[in-house]
Amino acid sequence: MPITESVQLGSNVRIFHPDLVNLYGCRIGDDSRIGAFVEIQKNAHVGARCKVSSHTFICEGVTIEDEVFIGHGVMFTNDIYPRATNPDGSPQSEADWKVIETRVCKRASIGSNATILAGITIGEGALVGAGAVVTKDVPPYAIVAGVPAKVVGDTRNNKR
Repeated sequence: MPITESVQLGSNVRIFHPDLVNLYGCRIGDDSRIGAFVEIQKNAHVGARCKVSSHTFICEGVTIEDEVFIGHGVMFTNDIYPRATNPDGSPQSEADWKVIETRVCKRASIGSNATILAGITIGEGALVGAGAVVTKDVPPYAIVAGVPAKVVGDTRNNKR
């Protein structure tokens, strides 16, 4: 699994196991940390001072702003109606579908094994609980959990 020459790494980026990641055509901001078995695809962006934990998949079209925490095994999607083939049975190519962009705003946190569907915005300072399936936008500072994820609290009331 490579880190290709097309990857733009900011200063002091730490990739703990560079032989165990797949990074291509993406940008990673200053002081971010990337765990093992992470894939970050082309046209994805990880901001500064982020932590991306192991076994996470960040696909094309995902923008992660600064100071975001991504737990283990988080999955992003970028297609609302994925198909392997066209109606005539021919294999789909990049020309046959459109990337749907997703944004994770500054200082948000996403718990392990969460799934983020395409086209979602996770607001600043929000917290997505472990195992949640996020099917709609998350307001700033909201705590969401469950399948589908629902607002269950507010991070501004957190005493930590």
